[in-house]
Amino acid sequence: MSSPAVPGLRSFPEDHGGRTHYDSPTLTAPADGGTTGTSPQRAAPGGDQGPGTAPASTGRTGGRRARALLTAAVLCAALVLVILISSSLGQFSTSPGQVLDSLRRVALGGADPLADRLDATLWTIRFPRTVLALLVGACLAVAGTVMQGLFANPLAEPSIIGVSAGASVGASLVIVAGAAVTLPWTLPAAAFAGALLVTALVWSLSRTGGRAVVLALVLTGIAINAVAGAATSFLVFLGDTSSREQIIFWQMGTLSNATWQSAGITAAVFLAGLLGCLAIRGKIDVLALGDRSASAMGIPVERLRLLAILLVCVLTGVAVAFAGVISFVGLIVPHTLRLVVGPSQRYLVPLSALGGAVLLGLADIAARTVIPFADLPVGVFTALVGGPLFLVLLRRTLRGSGVQA
Repeated sequence: MSSPAVPGLRSFPEDHGGRTHYDSPTLTAPADGGTTGTSPQRAAPGGDQGPGTAPASTGRTGGRRARALLTAAVLCAALVLVILISSSLGQFSTSPGQVLDSLRRVALGGADPLADRLDATLWTIRFPRTVLALLVGACLAVAGTVMQGLFANPLAEPSIIGVSAGASVGASLVIVAGAAVTLPWTLPAAAFAGALLVTALVWSLSRTGGRAVVLALVLTGIAINAVAGAATSFLVFLGDTSSREQIIFWQMGTLSNATWQSAGITAAVFLAGLLGCLAIRGKIDVLALGDRSASAMGIPVERLRLLAILLVCVLTGVAVAFAGVISFVGLIVPHTLRLVVGPSQRYLVPLSALGGAVLLGLADIAARTVIPFADLPVGVFTALVGGPLFLVLLRRTLRGSGVQA
């Protein structure tokens, strides 16, 4: 029996091999009839691959690999430019040449970064902020990629399972209690703990018959998000003027408190989460064929789904803990890259890390330059880009489902 349709989520049978997917991988069979693995490609009209499709599949896979390599090269070049531009901007201008010279003197030459005014500014303020921006963007984009693959929907993002809402409750509680002033590390710790607890609650409540149902995860996440939002609003009401301003600014996303310590913790968590996502990316592609087909191929569906949710929670939790709530990065980046390289997680996961870093790096540059001598919330700029794009994606999804938008 098919699940009832939910706006923004395609309805699909829970347990068969013909699961609806916006661009599902399809299986290729060798000459002996055995299954060799997945080859992400679009199904032919009417769902009939027909004879003689193997050469086209091979050519298409090679084309996607070439596009993926080209995209990676472009994103790497853009990342270098973003780092140079971001490090050059501030209350006093610095040329990219001076930035490179400081990197050479301190990183390679072992010079004291505090001995020179320029070096001190770069190494204590600009570099930590730039590095944290890139890492947070990469975390959110990779988490969004895994979520969209897991839910088989291009409109999915980590906030669906309550990660950001839980982090907001934890951070707001610490701010109102005043602990964030005396013990600064309690804020990111409480935000990360809140993200983990709320995600665990969503997972537990969505399980039925010993297994988690995708539709139940979405609906439970919506309900828990509403409750967590109400809790945050209540804490804002209880706080004084200073606490309210701090909570509101944190919820808009900010990188103004970046330090090497926060960047280092984020980097460690990101590397661990990225390795985990790379390890399961092929299995997530197979999961798009349906639970029954994935199980028949020896994939532990329930364990895979739990591991994917845990990785998404950890990546998003650490990003929100140190940078606040930054929306749409996990939605924009994977979908845009999917239009270029196709739906395979093999390419999307590593490319999303690069794309997310570039996007949030650009957003941080805008946040520091649009208004001179002002540091705007970085989440404002990601929302300005992500909001209109989300509407475009929603209309495309509705049209693809046969619903008149």
